[in-house]
Amino acid sequence: MEHAAIHKRPKRAPVLTNYESECAAFSWAKARAQLAGLPGGRGLNIAHEALDRHLETPTADKIALRCLPKSGPPIDLTYRALAHYSARFANLLGRLGVAPGERVFALAGRIPALYGAALGALRHRAVFCPMFSAFGPEPVQQRLALGDGRVLVTTPALYQRKVLPIRARLPGLRHVLLTGCVPGNALPPDTLDLDALLAAEKSEHEIAPTRPDDPALLHFTSGTTGAPKGALHVHEAVVAHVATARYALDLQADDVFWCTADPGWVTGTSYGIVAPLALGVTSIIDEAEFEPRRWYELLERERVSVWYTAPTAVRMLIKAGSALARERRLPALRFIASVGEPLNAEAVRWGLEAFDLPIHDNWWQTETGGIMIANYAALPIKPGSMGKPLPGIEAAIVRREGERVQVVAPGDEGELALRPGWPSMFRAYLNEDARYQKCFVDGWYLSGDLARKDADGTFWFVGRADDVIKTSGHLVGPFEVESALMSHPAVLEAGVIGKPDPIAGAVIKAFVALKPGFERSDALARELLGFARTRLGPAVAPKEIAFTDALPKTRSGKVLRRLLKARELGLPEGDLSTLEPEK
Repeated sequence: MEHAAIHKRPKRAPVLTNYESECAAFSWAKARAQLAGLPGGRGLNIAHEALDRHLETPTADKIALRCLPKSGPPIDLTYRALAHYSARFANLLGRLGVAPGERVFALAGRIPALYGAALGALRHRAVFCPMFSAFGPEPVQQRLALGDGRVLVTTPALYQRKVLPIRARLPGLRHVLLTGCVPGNALPPDTLDLDALLAAEKSEHEIAPTRPDDPALLHFTSGTTGAPKGALHVHEAVVAHVATARYALDLQADDVFWCTADPGWVTGTSYGIVAPLALGVTSIIDEAEFEPRRWYELLERERVSVWYTAPTAVRMLIKAGSALARERRLPALRFIASVGEPLNAEAVRWGLEAFDLPIHDNWWQTETGGIMIANYAALPIKPGSMGKPLPGIEAAIVRREGERVQVVAPGDEGELALRPGWPSMFRAYLNEDARYQKCFVDGWYLSGDLARKDADGTFWFVGRADDVIKTSGHLVGPFEVESALMSHPAVLEAGVIGKPDPIAGAVIKAFVALKPGFERSDALARELLGFARTRLGPAVAPKEIAFTDALPKTRSGKVLRRLLKARELGLPEGDLSTLEPEK
């Protein structure tokens, strides 16, 4: 019997067909020249590239965003309608006295107003900063204070729960704009009805001259300790957003694209808002949270062709079983990619089992602003690898030697470094210049991630520099141990830490979540220890196994190994503002 998901897919030539020749011919100047720029040579503005440049073309009346609310019918916004919304929002910011460069924050779910506000702020030349709607009052207050937020877009319910308790501690927050207000209901004090205000604004707005290096986007990223860092990006980032979406996601104008990331995470802005709109693509915006059966229904019903998701979601789909995927016919789906945490080899191969398509991992950071290393549609995947650098990106594995770095030989481990100069590179940590300067040594941006490069030029993730374990003189990357454990049929997820030991310095302890149908037992723990020892050797294999229902992760899917270690050793847990809530 034919599985539903097995269906003949139309052949399509990928954007990147010859990796070596594309890298040789590429330049960021050529990529910049492919964008429209503001009329009259007045600079470069993200909102113009995402919306206005389409208004004199057939794309104007194409669906830009198909928004799927938690309840009710879809809300379709064409490029023209979204441009009009953003124009009204920009005009409103001007009326409220918001100056270019001031920060406009959003605290909302994946609703149309969030996307319109983002683009309206950008066309006004304000700096847009999205926050997760699941944040509690303290993370909201911390970010608004650090970012000197002057405008906040949110909903009445989120305002009451998340903002009102801390409003008095935000003297710089001048305007709170509430979307979705019920007509006739009184507004909370010192708030404004955004929808009513927008209705009174004109739908035309001329974008003022914008320099490519004018600030545009502010994304907060959590450190292991202390306050979150505010990474600042500029309008020129759109050059990299477009180029990398074409190369790494194979995104083309006739695609239906679903980026599952929330805009509170940089992926949800770079590839959930900017890149698909600049390419004239129709994007699916799903307000509801993850649920396997509904996700498969969405893929089928909306005829999604390119799907960009996170390893956490992939592992939860694996947990639900590939049979669920096979119930659906997905002939339109042609490319799947993942980012957030390195994708283990078993997850890459599971894509073939469930969708007849591999899952393409890629690597980047909040600081890079866009995809830097990827597995491509036209190249064979090495399961478990990060892939190869994007055209225009020079990457190397280096070791620090004081104020110099040394590029290491293929196969050796070191810190992943990038040559600065790509357009989406962050330009500052807000108000932390010394911290920013420490990221750059000897002409390289040092990522803090440890990796290795093989003889073929493919990069392999080892772990965060602060996650690597030194045990009995050996340096062990946790990802290698986790991947070995996850190749066991009982293991869904694994997180590995170094536990202090007076003799070895540290011993490796693994926290393991099991797949459905497997029960915790001492016998299974011994089996997993033996399995890992066989795969990895005694020096690298874990010495302890602890079972857990789920691993602590950020909303972007990264396993918080530092939190596992803090809880194990009774240490301070640090910044937990981006921790995914326990289900």
